[in-house]
Amino acid sequence: MKEPAYLFLMLGATFLLGLAADAMGRRTSLPRVTLLIILGFLVGPACLDLLPPVQDALFTLSANIALTMVGFLLGERMGSLLAEGGAREMLIISITVALLTAAIVGAGLWLVGVPVVLALLLAGIATATDPVATVDVIDAVGAKGRFSKLLLAIVAVDDAWGLLLFSLLLSAAGILSGNAGDAWAPLWEGLWEIAGALGLGGILGVLMAYVTGRISPGDPTRLEAIGFVFLLCGGSLMLEVSFVLAAMTMGMVVSLRAKHHEHPFHEIKRLELPFMILFFLLAGAHFELRSLATVGIAGACFIGLRVLGRIAGGWVGGKLAASPASIRRWIGWTLMPQAGVSIGMALLAAEKFPHHSDALMQMTIGATVLFELAGPALTRVALLRAGDQASIVDRPSEPHQQ
Repeated sequence: MKEPAYLFLMLGATFLLGLAADAMGRRTSLPRVTLLIILGFLVGPACLDLLPPVQDALFTLSANIALTMVGFLLGERMGSLLAEGGAREMLIISITVALLTAAIVGAGLWLVGVPVVLALLLAGIATATDPVATVDVIDAVGAKGRFSKLLLAIVAVDDAWGLLLFSLLLSAAGILSGNAGDAWAPLWEGLWEIAGALGLGGILGVLMAYVTGRISPGDPTRLEAIGFVFLLCGGSLMLEVSFVLAAMTMGMVVSLRAKHHEHPFHEIKRLELPFMILFFLLAGAHFELRSLATVGIAGACFIGLRVLGRIAGGWVGGKLAASPASIRRWIGWTLMPQAGVSIGMALLAAEKFPHHSDALMQMTIGATVLFELAGPALTRVALLRAGDQASIVDRPSEPHQQ
């Protein structure tokens, strides 16, 4: 079979599988994210091997676009939270969760006998989350209350704290291992990834806020939204900065400066689902469940300590921010999903500390598989327990168009 024909067959089947996963998610307790990852694993190389050779390039493309679109929509929601005066609570909880996760994972691994350098590297990796999975679960259940608004703002800035902490711990690991000459290089790279993302998103956000509303709604607005999102995606690749943080900044600037309408956000909302489906299904195809069997005792400790760090960070942060009991109790449970950012961190750490590369990759990949499978389900349960879940069956299939 010719490769183009195979590719189109795969894309058609993928979108129909996404439709089936959405229908199953409405009738079961399994989130659409988890169902798509499982389906991707079944059709991927580790099982039926039905995907074409271009799957790797397609996965990279879909991941870049999905992350940028999700970041843009997160920026709108963060702008809304800032306008309502919720920045203090979001900042306190997000910073506390990141710090306590890193502290508990690093100290816990060191106490069970993991070398201090490896413990520091894994502590930094533990701070990474997967905003795409979190957003998909919230959208799938139609949650719109205070809890979900706060959660969306937290996952929007979580990458920034994670990158900063990982860079600091990577530098500390370099100093402890005797590589003091270039030990501070990761810190400058991390700061550039954050500052560059904020600068790129801010510049494009101001331009987009000026343009939007000056053209006709409908197709022109859709082209405007796609154009700016793709420009930001390409700019992030060129400058090697965080997709999510840059897109979130652009969305927040547009939300705060163009208050007369929300049409660009509605257009991206209508377009993001195919890319999300493709991203999660191909992510599942890249998973190898045997990696779970290779994590060992240290890997199991890493997983358990990260769960503890998230829950404790959410509770302590909520206490410091004087949040309601439902937020203190459940916000940490929603911050479990972990995907591409953690793998990227592990690859960077493995390159700089090759003698720890095997342990780093085995534990990170094994934990990522587990958290990406179980994390969305925990997020859904937390939304339900916090009383922030709308009716799944009766929710509208399209966003309200203003």
